[in-house]
This record gives sequence, structure tokens and C-alpha cells, in this order.
Amino acid sequence: MMNIEDLIPQRDRMKLLDEVVAANEDVAITSARASDRWPLCRGAYVDPVVLIEIVAQTAAVFISCKKGIKTGSSRRGWIVGIKNADFFVDRIPLDTVLITTVKDLYHLDQYSVLDGEVTAAAETLCRVQIQVFREIDEEKIL
Repeated sequence: MMNIEDLIPQRDRMKLLDEVVAANEDVAITSARASDRWPLCRGAYVDPVVLIEIVAQTAAVFISCKKGIKTGSSRRGWIVGIKNADFFVDRIPLDTVLITTVKDLYHLDQYSVLDGEVTAAAETLCRVQIQVFREIDEEKIL
């Protein structure tokens, strides 16, 4: 089983993922349970904008696994932009189990455009495309 904290830099309240369901060179699938500890919690619900961060964290898992990084927490990735975000719900009840799937649409060197989808109980909650720029691997330069 993969340790989430080895693959993403987020900790404490900002660590939203609970489990890596699957990860390889083609796809990363993660699981998270909506929590009252999360940012954007509004009483018994979470604002769906937080799903962008869940996609970004799943993207970090994907990039770490694609590059064969066993411990990615020291590596950084930056979201350069949100190309598109379509939300299909207004709120997410606490304790909802969210399954996030991220795939590579295209990439060039350290730049990638990734497609993410978040579902709950087979219902699509959002689809997000993000642009990610990763730091240059210093070992490759030397």
C-alpha cells in the first residue's frame, strides 16, 4: 500500500486524500472522505470548490508514480492554471466518499495538462483540467 504522505507535500488540514486506490503511468485513482476538518466546510457540507485541491493532490500522486518517485514529499509541483472546471453539485455532504481519477492529457518536459474527475456513488461531481509545472530534476541537469 502506498503512503499518501510519501507522494504529496500537504499535511494536517490540507491533506485531503485518504488512500491511493490505483496508480501507474496512465492513471491515478484516490479516495477521500469529506470531513469537517477540511477547508471550505460549511456546517454539514463542504463547498465543491475544494474538489480542485483534491484533483491537484491526486495529480501529485500521478506525477510521483509516473516518474517512479518513491518519496515525492520533497518534490514540488505548482498548479499553473485551471484550464476548465465544471461542477455538477452545489454542496457535498460530510462523510461522502469521493473517488478521484487523474489522467495525463499531454505534457512537454516539466509542463503537463491533466484531466481530473471526482465521483461519489457513481455520480460525477466535477471535471477539472489543470496545468502543472514541476521543478526541474537537478540530477538530470548535472
